[in-house]
Amino acid sequence: AQIQLSDSLYVVNQFAQEHFSKQLFETDYGQSVGLSYFKKRGYREEIIQKFGLGFANGGNNDLLQSALQKGYEATVLESAGLVKNNRDFFRNRVQFPIHNVSGKVIGFGGRILTSNKKAPKYLNTPETDIYNKRKSLYGIYQARKEIVKQDLCFMVEGYTDVISLHQAGVENVVASSGTSLTAEQVRLVKRYAPNLTIVYDGDKAGIKAAL
Repeated sequence: AQIQLSDSLYVVNQFAQEHFSKQLFETDYGQSVGLSYFKKRGYREEIIQKFGLGFANGGNNDLLQSALQKGYEATVLESAGLVKNNRDFFRNRVQFPIHNVSGKVIGFGGRILTSNKKAPKYLNTPETDIYNKRKSLYGIYQARKEIVKQDLCFMVEGYTDVISLHQAGVENVVASSGTSLTAEQVRLVKRYAPNLTIVYDGDKAGIKAAL
């Protein structure tokens, strides 16, 4: 049953990634709010596709409804952290899918685009059977070959740091998503290279975390 559950979670996460991608590229709202945010950051379309970036629009349960129409079960969407109390967990946020080393989507980071003091800037998939923040590194799937080739991994703080570096041609880079680097994340890097350079933000929190 455990294997079946994790398989179902991979499947609904893949569905969600495709749903968010469609929202970004194929809806007026997604284009004017989400896509324009990425373009403003200077992201080229091929990089948006490479990382599977998307947009969760403002509807309360657009993802839920689409998933139900496709025959997915609400309970599985809840177990994947995509739905909470019959509402979409991510709304009005640009979406960064988080992949495992084999390229399967295990979770999402959603960034709010309005300056809403009450809502957190970033919202992450809660811990699930397939997503454990301590053991995951953003960008590891896209970076692993280059980490081996360069025999070095750069560790940055956030999703956007990884993507900006990729765009500049530096691909051996992953993010610890926040500043608390864990032993599990270090072990994950060590599977590909023994050398790690920490490039956290130059602010107080970043310097403290790097030390």
